[in-house]
Amino acid sequence: MEAKFSVQTAQGERETYSHLRQKDSGISPSLSASARTLSISELRWKIFQLVDWEPSRKKTLLALALTCESFTGPALDLLWQNLDGLGPLVRCLPQSLWKLDKQELEFQRAMTFDDWSIFCKYSHRIRSLHMRWSSYRVGTEIWGALGCPPFSLPLLPNLTSLTWHARSEAFPCIRLFLTQKLTTLNINAYYPELKFSPSVQSILSCIPMLCPSVSHFDLQGRSGSGDTSIGLQCWSHLVSVKPGKISDAALLHLSNLPSLRELYLKLHLTPIAADTQKLLQYPAFSALHKLDITCESLAPLDAFFETLSIAPEILFVTIIFIAGEDSALPASISRISNACTYNALKHLRIIVDGMDGDSNTSVSAAVFQPLYAFRNLRELNFKVEYDVQLDDATLLQMAKAWPLLEELVIRGEYSASTPHNITPNAFVSLLQHCPRLTSIGIALDWSDVDRRDISSEIPYQGFSHNALSEADFGSSRIRHVTGVAAFLSAIAPKLEYVVGWDSDFHYDHEDCEKYSLRWKAVHHWVEALRMVREQERKRIVLSAGGDVVGDISGGGDDSEDGSGSESGSNQVSSDSGEEE
Repeated sequence: MEAKFSVQTAQGERETYSHLRQKDSGISPSLSASARTLSISELRWKIFQLVDWEPSRKKTLLALALTCESFTGPALDLLWQNLDGLGPLVRCLPQSLWKLDKQELEFQRAMTFDDWSIFCKYSHRIRSLHMRWSSYRVGTEIWGALGCPPFSLPLLPNLTSLTWHARSEAFPCIRLFLTQKLTTLNINAYYPELKFSPSVQSILSCIPMLCPSVSHFDLQGRSGSGDTSIGLQCWSHLVSVKPGKISDAALLHLSNLPSLRELYLKLHLTPIAADTQKLLQYPAFSALHKLDITCESLAPLDAFFETLSIAPEILFVTIIFIAGEDSALPASISRISNACTYNALKHLRIIVDGMDGDSNTSVSAAVFQPLYAFRNLRELNFKVEYDVQLDDATLLQMAKAWPLLEELVIRGEYSASTPHNITPNAFVSLLQHCPRLTSIGIALDWSDVDRRDISSEIPYQGFSHNALSEADFGSSRIRHVTGVAAFLSAIAPKLEYVVGWDSDFHYDHEDCEKYSLRWKAVHHWVEALRMVREQERKRIVLSAGGDVVGDISGGGDDSEDGSGSESGSNQVSSDSGEEE
């Protein structure tokens, strides 16, 4: 009887302590922070939350839990609120119950009421569970035992976040953790041994009934993963959804949700029906902030955007394969442009993984023409399998169209085999028109500044761009490190990271190692020159008066002793030289 009473008591504590904690930690909206006095329980909880941020949080919280009775509850709550797998919970049970055999936990006997009492002492405190491969795997016998508790399911009644990445035979056990309070559900179904049989599909379909409060849903899986269309239509408060492939009916349901902020969508090979196109009109996806679309070809993408009118700030598009002429790509991008509100879009990524054609196939500058209307664009990331034909005029158009640009990446896989038509003049024009640009990834023709000796003239009348910190010049070829490094240091004195020929696109090219080493030398030179400029700035500040000496950090001798210059010179002599 005593053991049974312990289980019932622990079961009752699940709701009681949760209610008390919410009551203690709640702040009355009628009183300002300065006008009210914190209760002892509120003050204690805030102190414990500060402890929770410490690197040694587990040891500290455990020590607090053992200090006194009033500390035990909140300390254990914080200690157990986030759990990686069931291993820690099983290992808190009596040593006689479990054993560790080849990194797998197994039960040696049946669970008693006393065992369940200990289990309940911790289970009601868990708010987040990440079921994934870990050092201690849970064996089949444990799953069977946990599926028959002496109280009503779920096992973790206060669970609000569940990430499920367990072995395929354990997938049906996900039902043990589906609670009414669950708001975040992530299911990883990439492991190939998981077959979406009718039984597994039925579990996916009944999840919304067991978890009606889900607002963030993510189903990741291989091609052919289970269809969650029926279940999705039962949720009416979704904020973020990554459902895999879904039906037209589920898509229409999502389009009508006023709460939906993020949508990660995989389009079928078969385009959506004409009736669905008509219904996907304004005000579809009225609150959408981020849209991430993956499609096998252009046809379903064109059908999706044909009649759509949306206003996302973030749009990511991944196209697996484009067949036929590349002339179809500008038309598709034009549809995307027409579907999105011009002043809303800020971040745009377009990735094309494959195109039908030979290595001479290229993407023309006409692809970018429809995008010039997005005046508030902060990021453009455009990557295709083949070469992208850019020139000075096109880059200048981009610079004038996107004055608020912060990141620009345009990359073609076969650009290493073709000449580059963008000169440093256009690069500087881009910096002049885009003062907020912090990161760039384009290939340039460096022949105008690619010289062994550093020019005595100040480039571009002393213009400098103080925001640019990262630059990836892709397959740009250079012969001499010094001229390129000096130019970059003068134009972008805050530049911290320079790279070239450091992409998967170039790894098998015969000249990859040679040019990669030269760009690494440019990076070291730019880094050294930036330090020299900082020394010069300190010297000027020091000469202005002794009252500002305290503002200068780093110390050291600011005299020109040549040590930094020698280091840079050695680097250049080993990595630069004439073209073989």
